Amino acid sequence: MAVSNPLVRFVVFASGSGSNAEALYQAVQQGELRGQLVGIVSDKPDAYIFTRAKDWGIPLIAVSPKQYETKDAYETAVLSILEELQAEWLVLAGYMRLIGPTLLAEFDGRIVNIHPSLLPAFPGKDAVGQAFAHGVHVTGVTVHYVDAGMDTGPIIAQQAVNVQATREDTEACIHTVEHELYKTALDQLWNEER
Repeated sequence: MAVSNPLVRFVVFASGSGSNAEALYQAVQQGELRGQLVGIVSDKPDAYIFTRAKDWGIPLIAVSPKQYETKDAYETAVLSILEELQAEWLVLAGYMRLIGPTLLAEFDGRIVNIHPSLLPAFPGKDAVGQAFAHGVHVTGVTVHYVDAGMDTGPIIAQQAVNVQATREDTEACIHTVEHELYKTALDQLWNEER
């Protein structure tokens, strides 16, 4: 099948503020990420990502899991939206739900996540808090494929970040690295694919 559009069509999944989504959007606009952001999907109708992205001119879609009896029903509804958007890749950016079998089967090998630690260290929620609790001096950022586990998929890229004196300073350093590493890793990944 011939590809009429050389740019990868991707959808960002986010549950929170959307700073990584904004960094990806800006990277696309500036030609630093050869992809086409075709939608934002959130499991939280009041997520700040919608405020951040309201002027981007792309579909902003809230699908609350509470409206569905099962995870499969929720993901089937999301899948229907992704088909309408003709999404090729799912890019998780602060999406706080595990991806289930319905989306994993449909987008096998085409779901990517960013996590604020050097995986396999500190998977799951509050990775920065985990790093502080363990007293480490170095943490980092990992871009990885998504599988059925929690932050267990194959690693695509990693970058170390020194732990700062405060959590806030550490998070600021991590965000700076995330915004650069994610666009670079995705661009390399998609350039190899095309």
